[in-house]
Amino acid sequence: MIAISLAEIAKAIDGKLIIGGSGSQETLVSGSVETDSRLVKPGSLFFAKPGEVTDGHLFVPSAVQNGAIAAVVERHLPEQNDIAQIIVKDVVLALGKLAGYVLQSIRAVSDLKVIGITGSNGKTTTKNMLRAILSQVGETIAPIESYNNEVGAPYSMLQTTFDTKFLVVELGAGGPGSIAYLTEIAKPNIGVVLKVGLAHVGEFGGIETTAKIKAELPARLSANDLLILNGDDGYVRDMAELTEAKKISFGTSGDADYRATGHDLTIDGTAFELHWPDAEVSKLTLQILGEHHVMNALAAAAVSDQLGVSRAVITEALESMPLAERWRMQTTHRSDGVTVINDAYNASPDSTKAALQTLAHLGKSGRRTIAILGEMAELGHASREQHDAIGRTVVRLNIDQLIVVGEAAKLIHMGAEQEGSWGGESKFFESIDEALAFVRGMLMAGDIVLVKSSKSANLRHLGDDLLEVRS
Repeated sequence: MIAISLAEIAKAIDGKLIIGGSGSQETLVSGSVETDSRLVKPGSLFFAKPGEVTDGHLFVPSAVQNGAIAAVVERHLPEQNDIAQIIVKDVVLALGKLAGYVLQSIRAVSDLKVIGITGSNGKTTTKNMLRAILSQVGETIAPIESYNNEVGAPYSMLQTTFDTKFLVVELGAGGPGSIAYLTEIAKPNIGVVLKVGLAHVGEFGGIETTAKIKAELPARLSANDLLILNGDDGYVRDMAELTEAKKISFGTSGDADYRATGHDLTIDGTAFELHWPDAEVSKLTLQILGEHHVMNALAAAAVSDQLGVSRAVITEALESMPLAERWRMQTTHRSDGVTVINDAYNASPDSTKAALQTLAHLGKSGRRTIAILGEMAELGHASREQHDAIGRTVVRLNIDQLIVVGEAAKLIHMGAEQEGSWGGESKFFESIDEALAFVRGMLMAGDIVLVKSSKSANLRHLGDDLLEVRS
């Protein structure tokens, strides 16, 4: 974080400053901002965020021990008189206020460009693609992992300094008003909407509500900003009417400004032709598997091109990325000829179907395909229907072997059995250990294994275990 005095921080977050230890109102804070006391280092500012299970105020002593210079709290802790405390009504809101103030301060003296990304799927991959491209031409902040909520997004913003040229922020949907809140803090120069899908259907009650929440980003862009839209998604296209911002599109249709054609998916990557707005064409081969990542690459290319990055730099950066992120279509070719695709960091009905389609396409080469699937979390009332549908999709795609893990995912297995007259092509296991033992016993050279689930199902660790070749 940029250097800010304790008094200035207190004013920015509407807090009451109580000096402790050797500090004063003029004491500068330039270290990291943390909500986890274990990550605190000398000079850090600690936000004592109340949690679902515990309370950050209980960890102020740990933060002090690790060198925190001050703590933002919702109540005064008189026993912690060796550290400055800034008392606020709401620690999470205070974090957002500080992030907004820091960005405003930096923008006052620099040409910082902020890119805000939202969508049901693809945010993290697109963010990582942008990091790979933009870091070639200037300091870029685009934190690892999905820091996209009311805590994670401001946390990302607070890593920005006066030397930062580009800030890429994921804007996640926690409910109505959540993206609007983050957009008001970040004030993106470029907004990107990737897709409206079923990832939040359980939380929001339907895809139309999801679309309205995602539309909070375009609606808050100004005439000086740029909106980049997925032209293949009807819900996203309609968002063009909600903003005064300049608008461009990406997709596969003929009227897209940034267009992809000639998709060719192999076990070694995803090839396509990128048509730029001036009719120039670039041939790209992504190392990242999956036709759905072509859309993410188009979005990243559109942003970078509009920012003036050389197209040669854009294409080279995209082609050199070995993977989107750990556990996101992470592909490993074992020494015995087995290929493992670990895509179990997150899962929605849309992303699971896309991964299965990739697996099925790869199987057309004659290699046996095995899908290991776990729960798709947070689907609410749609959970039964969507898990059943995924099982039926596996059958329709002619995946050779389905392995379903965990009681919460059992309907995938049941849906597969209802769809076709299989004879053992679908197996259900209650535990990861049982599933792992079965898979290890059946693997043969040439097999392609897809592991897909929400993070809570922990199948990503099963995927890691499968990388080990056992005789």
